[in-house]
Amino acid sequence: MAGPLTKEESLSTLRSFGGFALLVTAVLALGCASTASAGFPRDSTRSLQDQIASRGLDPDQVLVPFKLTEEMIDWARDAVPDSIPKQQQVDRLLEALTELRGLNLSYRADFTGTAREVFEQRQANCLSFTHLFVAMARALGLESYFLEIDDVETFSREGDLVIRAGHITAAAGPVHEPKILEFSEFPASDYRQVRHISDLTAVALFYSNRGAEYLRAHELEKAIWWLERSVVLDPELADAWVNLGVARRWSGDNRLAEASYRQALEIDPQTTAAYHNLAALYRHLGDEAAVRDLLALTDRRDNRNPFTYLELGDISFRRGDLEAAERFYRRSMRLDPELAAAHAALGQWAFQSGRQREAKKRLRQARRLDPEEQRVRALTAMLLSH
Repeated sequence: MAGPLTKEESLSTLRSFGGFALLVTAVLALGCASTASAGFPRDSTRSLQDQIASRGLDPDQVLVPFKLTEEMIDWARDAVPDSIPKQQQVDRLLEALTELRGLNLSYRADFTGTAREVFEQRQANCLSFTHLFVAMARALGLESYFLEIDDVETFSREGDLVIRAGHITAAAGPVHEPKILEFSEFPASDYRQVRHISDLTAVALFYSNRGAEYLRAHELEKAIWWLERSVVLDPELADAWVNLGVARRWSGDNRLAEASYRQALEIDPQTTAAYHNLAALYRHLGDEAAVRDLLALTDRRDNRNPFTYLELGDISFRRGDLEAAERFYRRSMRLDPELAAAHAALGQWAFQSGRQREAKKRLRQARRLDPEEQRVRALTAMLLSH
């Protein structure tokens, strides 16, 4: 049985933080949400410089993205009077950063800048905005810290990469009653999985994001340089190990790429991107049995990556299991109803199942979404030839 004509067999999954999505044109939405959390753990009592030194790195050679200049500190103090209550100072700082009469920051999903770069360029994604906000809040004497939102992620495709975008934000105020701030593509919502991350991890995430940006630009040496330092700064950052594995694989070092993916899984066995990338590596090496086994491990309720389910559907399709292929393709489409590839895959399944009318319907839907998508072109050719 002929399988779907697609290049997605070689896709790698990359992890970045940039708001709700790194690759979607952003419409700025701002908001603040309070939470009744029992609080978040404090950072180590050691200074950030001491923590960096403990990793074997020279603190003077590590770029800390949330450092402020004297000009920036003065700006924050002018914008937020210390005569108003602390909670109001949090709101006033947010307004000063985002409103037209203030810094007037705009959302740019693909820009992971330092606080200084954000201040100068007036652009930020969620991670770089958080650098600036946390640093300025602390300069004003406000308690502020970094948060990772685990239940917010989106997936997009860029060439041979699937970009898994997560969300970083800040909290301010007492740890027993923090105010979670928002700078992202969509309005604030209630979060269920909120994790405090240390300043050191925030620096490591910055290095990981920079490395991912160089990787997307195919500047492999720079990507590896940034990503290797990311995992030195925080060896428990599974996503950074995944990104480093992608960079190493693209540079031709399959052995180190595999080691990076396995390190990510040792840290967190739920890191689906590591399974996905190991599968891509084994497919490149011709081990289809390992590919099937690895991707089967990602068939979990909490996996929200539609591209994983496209691959699982393709495996079932090639093996002649049309029932399983349909299930996986429909799961992919439910996860992302705007994904043309999922509609086209269902069209290919319908065609192979003898359902020409449904195949044509799926093609029309897919063409409306993206007529140039590879699966859409393949389904078009398939229907024209019969």
